[in-house]
Amino acid sequence: MDVFGALANPVRRELLQALRDGPLPAGELAGRFSLSRPAVSEHLGVLRQARLVTEEPRGRHRYYHLAAGPLAEVSDWLHPFERYWRDRLTALRDFVEREEDL
Repeated sequence: MDVFGALANPVRRELLQALRDGPLPAGELAGRFSLSRPAVSEHLGVLRQARLVTEEPRGRHRYYHLAAGPLAEVSDWLHPFERYWRDRLTALRDFVEREEDL
């Protein structure tokens, strides 16, 4: 699965957010969701395939680490759209300010 496909799911995005502050064991990650452990494990598998997380065995536990490098692909793709949204938001701000002046 590619990075964009992996990020399409809100559970996977939330898993990535949970890993921003450092590695976490699979059990702790699963405990953050109302999903079954196998369902969370499947989402982690998708993230591993997209190279967005790495898995580190520590004894009986598996720790997951954020691998943010592939997110650069997303940033590169989104970059051209920043100007589009910036122009739209500027136009909205100008419109609101004109309306307030009336």
